[in-house]
Amino acid sequence: MAENNNTAISPAIYQMMAEQTVDYALFALDAAGMVATWNRGAQRIKGYAPEEIIGRHFSVFYTREAIDSGWPAEELRIASREGRLEDEGWRLRKDGSRFWASVVITALRDENGKLLGFSKVTRDLSERKKQEEALRQSEERFRLLIEGVTDYAIFLIDPQGMVTSWNAGAERIKGYSREEILGKHFSRFYIAKDLESGKPWEELALARRTGRAEDEGWRVRKNGELFWARVVITALYDTGSRLIGFAKVTQDLTERRHLRDLEKASQHVNEFLGMLAHELRNPLAPIRFAVNVMGKNPITDPTNESMRQMIDRQSAHLAHIVEDLMDISRVSRGKLEIERKSLDMVEVINRAIETATPSITGAHHQLEVDVLPGPLPVSGDIHRLTQILTNLLNNAARYTAQGGRITVKARAQDSWVVVDVSDNGQGIEPEMIDRIFDMFVQGRSPLQRVGSGLGVGLALARRLAELHGGSLIAHSEGANKGSVFTLRAPLDATRSAASDENRRAFAKETSSATAPRRILVVDDNEDAAVSLGLLLQSLGHQTCVVYSGDEAIKMAIAFRPDVVLLDIGMPGVSGYEVARRLQALKEQGPLRIIAITGWGQEEDKAKSKEAGFDLHLVKPVDAEQLARAVGERNGATVH
Repeated sequence: MAENNNTAISPAIYQMMAEQTVDYALFALDAAGMVATWNRGAQRIKGYAPEEIIGRHFSVFYTREAIDSGWPAEELRIASREGRLEDEGWRLRKDGSRFWASVVITALRDENGKLLGFSKVTRDLSERKKQEEALRQSEERFRLLIEGVTDYAIFLIDPQGMVTSWNAGAERIKGYSREEILGKHFSRFYIAKDLESGKPWEELALARRTGRAEDEGWRVRKNGELFWARVVITALYDTGSRLIGFAKVTQDLTERRHLRDLEKASQHVNEFLGMLAHELRNPLAPIRFAVNVMGKNPITDPTNESMRQMIDRQSAHLAHIVEDLMDISRVSRGKLEIERKSLDMVEVINRAIETATPSITGAHHQLEVDVLPGPLPVSGDIHRLTQILTNLLNNAARYTAQGGRITVKARAQDSWVVVDVSDNGQGIEPEMIDRIFDMFVQGRSPLQRVGSGLGVGLALARRLAELHGGSLIAHSEGANKGSVFTLRAPLDATRSAASDENRRAFAKETSSATAPRRILVVDDNEDAAVSLGLLLQSLGHQTCVVYSGDEAIKMAIAFRPDVVLLDIGMPGVSGYEVARRLQALKEQGPLRIIAITGWGQEEDKAKSKEAGFDLHLVKPVDAEQLARAVGERNGATVH
């Protein structure tokens, strides 16, 4: 017979085990709830020594709220009735501190069923409770965060696509309240075409297969309005890898899409403006050249001269509109630039007055100029500063009734050169003072504005002033009380002599322009080529006119020109290619290659320089500019 290895455990060992356990408070209560035994775990957890607690009622371990509610006695009644009670709650240590306890109370009865008392096992779960509370608070904060987000629609859907949660962003973006949408299928957010193609269900299937589905497209609000949405659907799984639903995040990108569309439209507008300017410059060039040639011939009929002057004025006005179009494009692309040089503001004023004189005299205005003797030195771009003042003078002439008064005053004030252009015209309403410097804004109704330009002059003028480190402001007492525009540019006191030097250089340049040249004119627009040739002949030059790149290369060898005036955008061999091929002739003698073209963007000028052009002129070119260009004997920087 095998030996029995089972050893009976004596009651003494059970008692020792209970007394020496330290991770649990193990003690007995009598039938009235008085503490009868106390182990080491009870002493460690609750803080009482055996002599301090044995014989006292166990309710001493409970909080005041629990005692007031009668919970200790209720625990004993339940344990007595059901044999066992489990509970978790706050309990007290001897020092009054609280701990989270897991309690098991078991009724102890003899073989006859008589209640002898209770065993009580208590475990300190404070650390677990702390972790659970931290997790609960974290989940609560996360829930509040999600529910409080208004820029994104964040919600849950079950595996079948039914909405199970709904945040404030979802309500704002989609228009449904929580009560209206919970339990409804998420497909209601999709447009009819997507519903017909099964897109909502395809997205769920994709998220189920790959864990995630992303999309951008039109979605529908409760009121039927469409919005452009970016959607991310994420599959959610439990610890057993069972699909429990999907998280869906929707962002309303309607405004961003509109901005993107506007950017594309702006790009297309800029491209259109460039093409429009080029197409307008081509017919303008021969008109301007022809007018200049006509002006050099003897006047036989006053009517013809009157018509010539009218064509001159109107074509100049059209050329100004074309330049405004190009400046609009440059401003919108941030490519409006200035070339700084030392100059005299007095010279700028004189140039602006000369340019604006037809507008002023045509309306029979009286012009008064009040400029102190001596230079007003600034560092800037003479063409752009002239453009500012020309715009102001033309504005004054346009918005002043016939026979009005326009005044130009210039002075040095502190560290500024200040130029005032004032008039006694229709004035500016107070609410328009700032708006008149916005693009495309004018101070009159559309019907009254016919023939008054594009409404960009003042916007460009202010931007140019700011590029010079200065400012342009307007002042008016109101309607029909005139207006004053004040241009301020930084005084360049250290370079006061530079303007005199510039004027001497300009005079020398102009005088050299009268020397006769052999000039080859190349343009596929025959009217432009012929009129340009006639204008050059009237200036004393010898010309040869051709209409293609191939002819230009042949005639350059035969004619041996000093200057080639070359269009760029020609069919067949382009002006760029002609310029590159003509570089070899420069080694045999002085040759100046000048682009005369309708393409005037900065990138066009850069291509000209790379191809070997010495100068880049934009159609229509006035006679003075042309005379200076062909008069130069040496290469010049492309501008």
